Amino acid sequence: MSLDSQKLDESQRHQIMGSVQQQLALQNAQELLQKLSDKCFKACVAKPGSSLSSSEQKCITSCSDRYMDAWNIVSRTYAERIKREQYRH
Repeated sequence: MSLDSQKLDESQRHQIMGSVQQQLALQNAQELLQKLSDKCFKACVAKPGSSLSSSEQKCITSCSDRYMDAWNIVSRTYAERIKREQYRH
């Protein structure tokens, strides 16, 4: 089955674009969580064991919060930059 865009009506194109956007958002969220987990685990857990100490738990929580804050700032800034670029053209 070919996805020839000239044979698709507007509704079908919209539906495909929505599906692609959802898949990209899911992929981005998974990547974010993987990076966050890797970075915070490496920074906070010196000796992996069967459980986390209270200080390791606090460190991971703090690290995760900082990582998410930074990611949100970068995301907003990037989105604003894209909007500005679109208005220029």
